[in-house]
Amino acid sequence: NIESIQVTATLDAPLASIEINGTTTASGAASAAIALSVGANAITVKAIAESGASRTITITVTRAEAVVISTNADLASLVISSGDLVPTFAANTLIYSVSVTNVTDSMMVTPTAADVNASITVNSADVISGATSGSISLSVGDTAIAVVVTAEDGTSTIIYTVNVTRDAPLSTNADLSGIALSNGSIAPAFAAGTLSYTASVAFDTTAITVTPTLADANATVMVNSVATASGAASEAIDLAEGENTITLSILAEDGTTSQTYTITVTRQTATSFAQEAYIKASNSGSYDRLGDSLAISGNTLAVGAAGESSSATGVGGDQTDNSAGNSGAVYIFTRDINNVWTQQAYIKASNTDAGDRFGTSLSLSGDTLAIGAPEEDSNATGVAGSQDDNSAPSSGAAYIFTRDSVGVWTQQAYIKASNAEQYDMFGFSIVVSGDLLAVGAIQEDSNTVGIDGNQADNSTPNSGAVYAFSRTGNEWTQQAYIKASNTGWRDQFGEVLAMSENTLVVGAKREDSNATGVNGSDNDSKPDSGAAYIFTYSSSTGWSQDAYLKASNTDSYDFFAESIAILGDTLAIGATLERGATTGIDGSQTDNSIVGAGAVYIFTRGSTNLWSQQAYIKTPTINYQDNRFGSSVALSANQLAIGSSDENSNATGIDGDQNNTGAIDSGAVYIYKRENSGAWAEPVYVKASNTDSGDNFSTVALSDSILAVGASGESSSSTGIDGNQGDNSMSNAGAVYTLKAQ
Repeated sequence: NIESIQVTATLDAPLASIEINGTTTASGAASAAIALSVGANAITVKAIAESGASRTITITVTRAEAVVISTNADLASLVISSGDLVPTFAANTLIYSVSVTNVTDSMMVTPTAADVNASITVNSADVISGATSGSISLSVGDTAIAVVVTAEDGTSTIIYTVNVTRDAPLSTNADLSGIALSNGSIAPAFAAGTLSYTASVAFDTTAITVTPTLADANATVMVNSVATASGAASEAIDLAEGENTITLSILAEDGTTSQTYTITVTRQTATSFAQEAYIKASNSGSYDRLGDSLAISGNTLAVGAAGESSSATGVGGDQTDNSAGNSGAVYIFTRDINNVWTQQAYIKASNTDAGDRFGTSLSLSGDTLAIGAPEEDSNATGVAGSQDDNSAPSSGAAYIFTRDSVGVWTQQAYIKASNAEQYDMFGFSIVVSGDLLAVGAIQEDSNTVGIDGNQADNSTPNSGAVYAFSRTGNEWTQQAYIKASNTGWRDQFGEVLAMSENTLVVGAKREDSNATGVNGSDNDSKPDSGAAYIFTYSSSTGWSQDAYLKASNTDSYDFFAESIAILGDTLAIGATLERGATTGIDGSQTDNSIVGAGAVYIFTRGSTNLWSQQAYIKTPTINYQDNRFGSSVALSANQLAIGSSDENSNATGIDGDQNNTGAIDSGAVYIYKRENSGAWAEPVYVKASNTDSGDNFSTVALSDSILAVGASGESSSSTGIDGNQGDNSMSNAGAVYTLKAQ
């Protein structure tokens, strides 16, 4: 602010003179005011002697620029040691919030001023711009941190506020406040500190849900390792007979504290069966033979009537026209939550023709139904060929139907053998499991052996073959052409099929080897003794043979493997003409005095994938000639159903008198249960509610607590569900009986 200056110069010689910036000035007197510019200003002082000599002194005066005092109290940045500022920092945003977990008990702040001459305090403590404050303690809940910036002018200030919310400590509560079951109740009554409970349900309770309620809503619960919402029902948990352990694993909010509750649910053993429904076709006709083939999956039952004669095609056609004798049909029945059965669909081939016997074989897997028509006559090969050419009599065909979400069935595929020829009877047997399908052609004539051999050689008549298919999306393709490892004339390899997941069992009841047990030697000295072949599928290697099974008491004409059922690692094989005179389980196999008595053999697969015979089963009481015990077999959980197509008792219902012959060939079924020890208990003896001679009550299908029995020779003229059973005016119309375990 110095805008001018004066200079006073004093001479030593009185006669000399002075000039300041060219202006004469008296010695010892101040010069006139000299204006100063900002920056350097040169001032000259010249002394002139009397003689005229002179000397000049130069003074440089630098005038400083004007000084401006800043009023900037902004921050350029604000950084915190934990958490995140909300919103993101901006100089003109003065209030922020931060959330931190309970483990964060202090915080430091690093403020940087926009003007280096400003000063900063954090919670009244001085902090250098760009430096970190001291540690600020955080209480549970809210803590306010004030960052005050004072501008250089000492007056202007801005206060930035950071509101820090520290969470309360995470809960260590891993208790439940309640447990509820969809069926039954727990014992003892629930208490948070009681960790083990029991419950008991009836045999017909095949699944259960658990509803756990958490004491702390922030904890989590898993029921049998599946996350479940508090207060919501778990996924359905399947129950085996006997004890089932259900675990409820609780993890507290802190992520460390845990607790496990267990519920041991005992599903009672079925002590008997009671008839639930008497089922007839919606268009019962003489010699339709409803029930000659059966398949059940859950609450859906498929029933074949290969002798049905309607000329309808597809699903839901006209049932009243009988102009296509023995064309065949399949009927679908479903069971509702009230245990009431109703007919859902009436299914015919897409190319219905007389004599095709559509429905001779069938298999059901969820919403996929496979049907065989072994006497269909098209000369097509493969999938989706022409259905119109009937130049290959009894070459046979297979049909795939699927059900949509509203219960409507439609045909998905029409399948023929890759080497279809007349009289091969492709479709005589069929089985589907998920996306795998196998179809038997019992009169195929190739002499090749094993997998994918030469299909063109017809030098071994009626040796039989099996064709494996797989589904991708909605498309079916042939995977393999399967022959026996010891292909033989008239063996009829493929007469029966059974599949469980990726294991396929093929029966050849007319195979002739005298081998016994598993993987024995092969010769032809025991005609029609029968054999079973086990194949497994791998997505990487395809199909391969695993085992060759014979009875432990192989004999000629026993027809071992006339019936087959497999479930997991348990296999049941019927030998309907076996002649053992013993009764019960694992009796003597040496007496062959009862022709056609029949037997069933149980095989199991061990941990090393090797099969061995577990049991030899005969009728529990007197063996009668030609009862054909083992004509049909079915497995579900630990239950085994065995049909005896020509059993002769006139008993009705459950556990009647087995030891009479008042109803020749009426048929019977025996239900065995496998104990925890692996032994098979004495069976429940089941007869039709309207037992009559020639009914052949014996074709069995099992789905956990439901038993379905076909009696293809039953002769009532009634239709639908639970009609009149006493009318025998329609010979061999056929019927199906459903029974529920209790």
